[in-house]
Order: sequence, then C-alpha cells, then structure tokens
Amino acid sequence: MTDPFQQFAVWFAQAQAAELNDPGACALATVEEGADGIPQPDVRIVLMRSFDARGFVFHTNYLSEKGQQIGGIPRAAMAFHWKSLRKQVRLGGPVERISAAESDAYFARRPRANQISAWASLQSQPLPARADYEARLGEMEARFPGEVPRPENWGGFRLVPHWIEYWEDREGRQHHRMRWDFTGNDWVSGLLYP
Repeated sequence: MTDPFQQFAVWFAQAQAAELNDPGACALATVEEGADGIPQPDVRIVLMRSFDARGFVFHTNYLSEKGQQIGGIPRAAMAFHWKSLRKQVRLGGPVERISAAESDAYFARRPRANQISAWASLQSQPLPARADYEARLGEMEARFPGEVPRPENWGGFRLVPHWIEYWEDREGRQHHRMRWDFTGNDWVSGLLYP
C-alpha cells in the first residue's frame, strides 16, 4: 500500500462484510481543560460516516460535550476495533468542521426520525424527565411537517490524521503493528513491536 487510507479502505470493506452492526463505530477521544487547569480526556463511541484522504468524518451537535471540547481543543483520536476480524485501527490529529454544504448533504440523507431528533435533543444537557424530550419531539414533528432542514448547531467534523496505526491480532501475542506518520509532505510507515 502506498498510503494508510488505501489500507483503511481494504480493512473497512472487510469490516462491512463481517460486522453485523455499525462497522463504522469507533471510540472518539477528545480533551478539555479541567477546572484545575489539567487537561481531562473524554471518550465515547461515535459512528464514522465517511473517510477519504482528507480524513475521517463524524457528525454531532456542535453544542454537545464533544462538540464543545473540539471547539476548545481541536484535536482528537479514534480507535476502531473489529473483533471478528481481530483487527484494530488507531489514529489521531487535528479536527476541523466540514463545510456546511457537506453537512447539509449528509443531513438530507438521514432518516426523518433522526432529523427530528437533531432538532429536539439538547444533546449532553440534563434531561429532567423523558417526557420533556418526547414533548420536544412532538413539537419538532409539528414544526417540520415536510422537509427537515439541518439545524445550524449540528454538522460534521473531520479528524485529519497525523498518524495511523494498524494492528492485527496474532497467536502468542505476536501481533503485527504498522504505524504511518505524516511528515507534512508524505506518509512514512514502519513496524512497531507488539
């Protein structure tokens, strides 16, 4: 392979064929400055919705915890683990918002219920009772009887990797690890001890 994105495309195609649910599911780690001034890591599972040589795209409410963390410190890491394939991919680097046009195009393809939820959910904010959220869902259904536009506070982020590591499980803990690093011009690769 001449670059790490070709390798990801091969492994992701294998994951799409082998994984029953959400082969694009990955752990996303962000960081925020803690009250004591010490950076605090945070991690959750998100769905990577697309990738190309520019990076890996996921979508969220920009006012969510992860959205605010990325707004404050625009760097993150991802980890994909496909247990059935015995493979893992880790990557990290800066994060940027995708264009409004890209976010609009993706939002338009989402199921209507997901679109309504994007309007109704105050993602990551305290919810006094489930009935409050369900009432907001009803309000948004009434507000948007036809096409649902993308909320301005919702859209995509692209993690632009500066490094990517490929890990394959091998017997006797003799795993195969290859790391790619971006030099600013090219990707260079090398092996890592298991």
